[in-house]
Amino acid sequence: MPTLLLVDGSSYLYRAFHAMPDLRTTKNEPTGALHGVLNMLRRLESDYQAAGITYKACIFDAKGKTFRDDWYPEYKANRPPMPDDMVRQIEPLNAAIAALGWPLLSIDGVEADDVIGTLATQAAAAGIEVVVSTGDKDLAQLVGPHVTLINTMSNEALDEAGVRAKFGVPPERIVDYLALIGDAVDNVPGVDKVGPKTAVKWLDQYGSLDGVIAAAAAIGGVVGQNLRRSLDFLPLARRLVSVRCDLELPLALRELAPRPADRERLIELFAHYEMRSWLREVQGEGSADAAAQAAAVAVGSAAAPAVAAEPLPPGAHRAGYETVLDWPAFENWLQKIENAPLTALDTETTSLDPLAARIVGISLAVAPGEAAYLPLAHDYPGVPAQLPCDEVLARLKSWLESPGHAKIGQHLKYDQHVLANHGIALAGVRHDTLLQSYVLESGKDGVRGHDLGQLATRHLGLATIPYEALCGKGANQIGFEQVAIGQAAEYAAEDADLCQRLHAVLYPQIVADAGLARVYAEIEIPVRDILFRMERQGVLIDGELLTRQSHEIGKRLLDLEARAHAAAGQPFNVNSPKQLAEILFDKLGLPVKKKTPSGTPSTDEEVLSELALDYPLPKILLESRQLAKLKGTYTDKLPKMVNAGTGRVHTSYAQAVAVTGRLASSDPNLQNIPVRTAEGRRIRAAFIAPPGSSLVSADYSQIELRIMAHLSEDARLLEAFAQGEDVHRATAAEIFGVRPVDVGPDQRRVAKVINFGLIYGMSAFGLARELDLERGAAQAYIERYFARYPGVARYMATTREAARTQGYVETVFGRRLWLPEIRSSQAGRRQGAERAAINAPMQGSAADLIKSAMIAVQGWLDAERLQTRLLMQVHDELVLEVPDDELARVRGELPRLMTDFASLRVPLVVDVGVGANWDEAH
Repeated sequence: MPTLLLVDGSSYLYRAFHAMPDLRTTKNEPTGALHGVLNMLRRLESDYQAAGITYKACIFDAKGKTFRDDWYPEYKANRPPMPDDMVRQIEPLNAAIAALGWPLLSIDGVEADDVIGTLATQAAAAGIEVVVSTGDKDLAQLVGPHVTLINTMSNEALDEAGVRAKFGVPPERIVDYLALIGDAVDNVPGVDKVGPKTAVKWLDQYGSLDGVIAAAAAIGGVVGQNLRRSLDFLPLARRLVSVRCDLELPLALRELAPRPADRERLIELFAHYEMRSWLREVQGEGSADAAAQAAAVAVGSAAAPAVAAEPLPPGAHRAGYETVLDWPAFENWLQKIENAPLTALDTETTSLDPLAARIVGISLAVAPGEAAYLPLAHDYPGVPAQLPCDEVLARLKSWLESPGHAKIGQHLKYDQHVLANHGIALAGVRHDTLLQSYVLESGKDGVRGHDLGQLATRHLGLATIPYEALCGKGANQIGFEQVAIGQAAEYAAEDADLCQRLHAVLYPQIVADAGLARVYAEIEIPVRDILFRMERQGVLIDGELLTRQSHEIGKRLLDLEARAHAAAGQPFNVNSPKQLAEILFDKLGLPVKKKTPSGTPSTDEEVLSELALDYPLPKILLESRQLAKLKGTYTDKLPKMVNAGTGRVHTSYAQAVAVTGRLASSDPNLQNIPVRTAEGRRIRAAFIAPPGSSLVSADYSQIELRIMAHLSEDARLLEAFAQGEDVHRATAAEIFGVRPVDVGPDQRRVAKVINFGLIYGMSAFGLARELDLERGAAQAYIERYFARYPGVARYMATTREAARTQGYVETVFGRRLWLPEIRSSQAGRRQGAERAAINAPMQGSAADLIKSAMIAVQGWLDAERLQTRLLMQVHDELVLEVPDDELARVRGELPRLMTDFASLRVPLVVDVGVGANWDEAH
């Protein structure tokens, strides 16, 4: 069946510009929208490649007025001017789209929607399947037997049934629906107070807009009055939102056949706009000479990493890989790794669960391009003979456990667990490319991913073999042990090889900066091994206690549900956003605070929290949601997560996720158990010490405020901490002009909110909402605060300016925290980045402090050969399992160990607690 792809280019442009980070070239040319649109086009073509693309076109709005402006001069009058950074990307975007072989359309006097509507109608009439890709709900009116609407960003596809499910009306009623609710984007007013639900109800009841208009006199209430006031405008509203499908276009469908890509033009564009991954893909399609020439343009840019000037042809980097299937080959590689200054190591396994995974094979690389795979446990019909796994591991054990043989890998903490499952204690880990990327570029230029494939593309221009290409995905995925050894060897050896190649690119950039070198070598690399030990140790829980708590929470949830039904005046599903919205906003008439992307009133936690200040039902629902989350996440789940082999729960600490340097706990997440609620504390009480031991909690006191005092050098803040004062009381005394002894509880509460709020960039509006004050009063509090703490005001101003100048801020320890949106032309994004610039040095410094504390504590425990074990790290707190005969010594040493290594302008304070369980200790 022939297929026509129609892309709403204007919709793509706006969505990409607002969704993408503020990416720029080294010449400060914006490229975020360029990247976003081209990636969406690539994904669209990939999704429909198998079906065959007969015709395609990308359609943009033309400049100037259209016929709708003649009908209604206020049409789109409320749209702000297109941002300059978006305008600057239109010309290169059009050039790139055309060079990729897409027919590009922009027709004066009409909108892109009308061109799309006409082409879709013509194609459907000719029996051609039409796919319209857009984020514009207006185009849902085009959907029919041969026309499908898709949203590439959300992966949503709408056929006729899908339109009905999403909007509540069929495609032929979308125009009537839009006329009733209006279109704020195009400045087409609908009927006042009529939202999607009322519009659907009326159209169901009266059949069409004409039916609604005819019945207007009989519709009661305020909405009926509003409808009658809108009767004169509704016919025009319907015309404005109707897509024209009968234009006389200056081209025929056959002219929309895909065109060959203009490779030379693409190389020129991708090189100029520093789109390196796209550039390298184009390089691979032509001659080696052209590839080298294109690479030289990209590599010559100041922002490009120091990669080789002449990249390898696709797949050429794998030419020297070896598969080790006999003992002579093994002996040869054993000699190589014994003599190598640095060996890359990777394991292929049976599972992603680090405590359950078993080895299928091992890959090694002693230099870029010199790599091998040792298959050890592949299992499929006709599999070649492999070296015996146990014997190979026994021969490798002394090298693997040797601290003197330097090793590198990608996320070696996982491989360390796998080897431990086989009784091998990996040592000699010098480097980890995951951590190198994390330290060097986390958050830079929108970088979020640090997996090996992303790093290889970003820094080496190499396309790697995806795991799914070998094992498949979903229900049909096979285990790695079933992969043919020839394919597995190429994939696995590449992983080790890439670590060597990436190390040569990334590590020199780290050591060139003293701060980054310190963070990498003195914090991230040593803490990696401590996290391994903590994950391996696990923590004991009282499963019976959690089961009882789960039962009690279940009873409370039933009681809350009954109370919610009583408050609503009828039973309803408290877990259904649709039913809840009907109760809150239709039946009870509560104010709508915000809407979802589909236009329906939101019932999220933020909305319920705001409504709970004035209404009882939202408050009940909030409590119910919080309890349900605790039950599902902890009291029900934790007892099922006890490892059968150890009898403990083992979390996983992700070291390279948060851009601030904070660790992230998962499976289970031990960092989100609330400490300020009775229910959260009861869950913590289920984390227990074994007989003959106690849990010890060591927690930094007000660490981020102390870092603020250090960074700002504000004299009053420094004095308050130096004197050991209650800093919130001291702040209250300053801003209220009273003696500290006369500060009341409410004044201290205000000061506490201000102290912590300013760290997170809280505005007067946010403070007013937090304290339930008038905005003017909140602003007065903030002004008084800055008047009394001028050093804080100076720090904030200079930090924002430094962030704008250099694109990043730094922690006390030298960690670099990138702010890709700090120069954004969009005010909301820029202001968010400015708030992050204030907060990130404090959060990041706190993260560096707790990691450094872990290193100091573990170093002391090892040196003293104690049996005390670090169990958990939760924000600013360390939790240890301490034998009773070591308790006094550990308790006494922890405050010193956690403070001696830091040189701040304020004293660090560590609160230490002891108990039979975590709640008692904290």
